[in-house]
Amino acid sequence: MNTAKKILEGASPVLGPDCDAAISSRVRIARNFSDFPFPVKLNPEGRKKVIEAVNNAVKNQNNYEFIDFADLSPPEINALMEKRIVSPDFIKGPPEKELIADINDGLYVMVNEEDHLRIQSIKSGFAIYEAYDEANKFDNLADGSLNYAYDENFGYLTQCPTNLGTGMRVSVMLHLPAITLNAKIQNITVDLPKIGLTIRGFYGEGTEVGGDLYQISNNITLGISEEQTLDKIKPVVEKIIELERNFRNAIYKNSKDLITDKIKRAYGTIKNAHMISSGEFLSLYSMLRLGITYGIIQDIDYKILDSLLVKVMPANLSLRFGGEDGEKGWKAVKGKKSDPGNGNKDILRAEYIREILK
Repeated sequence: MNTAKKILEGASPVLGPDCDAAISSRVRIARNFSDFPFPVKLNPEGRKKVIEAVNNAVKNQNNYEFIDFADLSPPEINALMEKRIVSPDFIKGPPEKELIADINDGLYVMVNEEDHLRIQSIKSGFAIYEAYDEANKFDNLADGSLNYAYDENFGYLTQCPTNLGTGMRVSVMLHLPAITLNAKIQNITVDLPKIGLTIRGFYGEGTEVGGDLYQISNNITLGISEEQTLDKIKPVVEKIIELERNFRNAIYKNSKDLITDKIKRAYGTIKNAHMISSGEFLSLYSMLRLGITYGIIQDIDYKILDSLLVKVMPANLSLRFGGEDGEKGWKAVKGKKSDPGNGNKDILRAEYIREILK
């Protein structure tokens, strides 16, 4: 199994705190080196030297995997983006880039993205402090050997001015179907920027909401410490989770038959549909996750459902059925006995979901 596939398969899932409402937590730290211009100003040789410098700084760590993106196929790269391990900017950038991964601890470091380093730690559930500890560990390791670009007034220097200061973004992925059904998400969207936070869609800035999934993250990185950022986000997310649970209880109390019908219809669809698009899956996912919370759905758990959230997305599905060649391999699937629809992705997605939910 190649390293990219190991990352996509991931370590054995462990449910984190408040998993009924919090899908995952992520801490991302941006760092640059004073010895090099920002990546946008680097030539290919300079970008290679950045990769070499980073590798020399952390090479003694046996738990890290080093992935040269030049060795990956386009479907593998897109599949990593669907899992939110790499960013769209990283994919679009020049070819001299590397991903450093500690799969078991959920640490993923992009070398030569917008900044020289984008250190990411992803944890299950509401676990921002644990994610920070993991990211900070790598940050300290690199800082011991490399010269970070730092200014006493502006903090850590980053290519985008909005990241100046700590260079740290903290985000929590929340499942908020009850708040959405009660049309209260608009209030949260308006109120969060007033306290230096923001709410975004599934894949972050500029993306649409799907599956009632929202990212809550900080907007401010200058004039505030890492610890203050964490302490600021924590009570806000706790309040949103409490509000979501209260609305869920009210919906079940006041509209039990209606919500039970919606959940069971979603369950029947996902178990029996001949075709399911990725967009439809997100809608079904939201209802099924709510059904697990209510105890209406008992033969599917959060682990299985959340793993499908990545596995049935287009690039991941292409890799699963078409191999590392992606679309080329996908076309080769056509006409085979195992192919239920001449390579139709929506048919294969439905078949794969049924197989997993057995």
